[in-house]
Amino acid sequence: MWRDLVFPDRATEGSAGYDFRVPYDIILEPGESALIPTGMRCQIEEGWVLMLFPRSSMGFKYRMQLDNGTGIVDGDYIFAENEGHIMAKITNDSREGKTMHLRAGDRFMQGVFVPYGVTVDDEPRGKRTGGLGSTGN
Repeated sequence: MWRDLVFPDRATEGSAGYDFRVPYDIILEPGESALIPTGMRCQIEEGWVLMLFPRSSMGFKYRMQLDNGTGIVDGDYIFAENEGHIMAKITNDSREGKTMHLRAGDRFMQGVFVPYGVTVDDEPRGKRTGGLGSTGN
């Protein structure tokens, strides 16, 4: 499965998002969810974050949602126990009874790199050790 992976890429020069692809076939009935390992890691420059969103076509066709709303990949996530493996949990929230058929290689999510700021009195006390949800509730 992993040998056929395609790195996320931008579809056009004007595209902000890098398209992520599913690594294997997935079928989701309305209301069903799946955790998708993308096989990707990303080293992110300090002061930047990778934000993950459903591709708009997936939202229009199936009301596909990322279960956490918007995925946030912090710069220190690459040092997590799971080595920064980017994963996405998606749900087919179709209210029209549409079954979602994703074939290996289909684009389902996009990642956008965004700069962020911090407050002048910012003093983080923790250090990342775990992966998803490891920095608190």
